[in-house]
Amino acid sequence: MGSKVFVVGGTGFIGRHLVGALVEQGYEVWALVRSRKRIARLPEKVRPVLGDACVPGEWQEEASKCEIGINLAGANIFHRWNEGYKRLILESRVLSTRFLAEALIGGEGRVLFNASAVGYYGDTGEEAVDETHPPGKDFLARVCVEWEAEALKWQRRGLRVCVGRFGIVLGPDGGALLKMLPAFKLGLGGPIGNGRQWFPWIHVKDLVSAIIFLARREETSGPFNLVAPEAVRQKEFARTLGRVLRRPAFLPLPVKLLKFVLGEVGTVLSTSCRPRPKRLLELGFEFSYPRLEEAIRNLFTKEGG
Repeated sequence: MGSKVFVVGGTGFIGRHLVGALVEQGYEVWALVRSRKRIARLPEKVRPVLGDACVPGEWQEEASKCEIGINLAGANIFHRWNEGYKRLILESRVLSTRFLAEALIGGEGRVLFNASAVGYYGDTGEEAVDETHPPGKDFLARVCVEWEAEALKWQRRGLRVCVGRFGIVLGPDGGALLKMLPAFKLGLGGPIGNGRQWFPWIHVKDLVSAIIFLARREETSGPFNLVAPEAVRQKEFARTLGRVLRRPAFLPLPVKLLKFVLGEVGTVLSTSCRPRPKRLLELGFEFSYPRLEEAIRNLFTKEGG
C-alpha cells in the first residue's frame, strides 16, 4: 500500500486527529483547505493544498499523485434545516466524493475511503443492525444512500472503495461531547426524552485507527459500521458521563423542546439506532476503547485530551 495520502476535510474535528495519526505513522499527507487561515489547524508536516472540494480544480492534480484518498467533507448537520440547507448537506457530500474519486482514478491499487454515517439506517428502534440492513427513509438516510452510491460507483472505474458509517464520535476537542460538556459540568445534563434510544458511539482514536486499517487492507471494500462494540442507551451514556465528571445527570431534555429549538434536526437526535461493527470485527480489528466508561475516562486524561 502506498504512503501518499490526500485528505479532504483534514481541518475538521475528525480530520485533525486523522492527519496527525497518519503523519506519526510515516505517511506523506496532503490536506485540502478552503482558505489560508485554516492551514494553522494542520500539523506541521501536513502539506496544505488550497481549493474547494465541491469544485474541480488544480487541487485534483495533487490528489492524483496519491495512492490513498480520504474524504471526510460535508456541511454540518447540526444546523436548522431549510430546503436550501438540506441541498447543501447533500451536495457538499456527493460532490466532494465525486471530485476526489475522479482525481484518484488511473493509478494502480488506488483506494478511496469515504465517510458516511449510521444515519443510513434511520430509526431502527430496538433492532440490532449490521451492514446488510436496508436503509431508512428519512432525510439523512436518503443523504447517506446517495453519498455512498456516489463513492461505490467508482469501483467500476478501478478504485477500491471503503465506506465508513460513523457513529457519534467522542473526542476531547470537538464533536458531540464538546457541545454537551457545558451543561453536564453544571450538573444540568441528562438524557434526551426517556433516554431509551440506542446511542451508537466510538472513541475518535478508534475511528482514526479503523480508517487507516481499512485503507491498508487491500482486499477490503464496501460499507463498514464504525461504532464501538458496546451498545448503550442514551440514558446510560448520560449517566456514565455524569459519573466520570462527578456531576448529576438526570435532567431529561424534552424531545418537544429539542424539536422546537432545532426543527427537523431535533427529530434526528431523538431517534434510536443500534448498529454493530460486524464486518470490522470479522477482519480482526481491535478496539482500544470498546467500553463507554473507559473511553470517556480516557478523554479526560492527558493522553486522551
